[in-house]
Amino acid sequence: MKTHQPEPRTLRVTDLPEMTAANATDVRDAVRKVITPDCRTLQLDLSQTSFLDSSGLGALVGLHKTMRLQEGILQILHPTPAVMQLLELTRLHRLLEIVGT
Repeated sequence: MKTHQPEPRTLRVTDLPEMTAANATDVRDAVRKVITPDCRTLQLDLSQTSFLDSSGLGALVGLHKTMRLQEGILQILHPTPAVMQLLELTRLHRLLEIVGT
């Protein structure tokens, strides 16, 4: 997992090959640690994410809630077809902002 700031109030997370029971809590907690109080947009680039399970979905919802608490948004960038299918199946595509499908 890598993070960088493409804009002053935006944090982008990349290099997430999978979000599963084995790592979803660690990913969520690591991202929460680097979110600054002035961050208004958290972008998770899922273009390299080949697998996402229910724990990964839970981490996404948790990060969505974290951003809402500080009046920000979570954006899912370029999800792979498999990840997008899961987001649609669980209807999370209605809750989360999806960019570049």
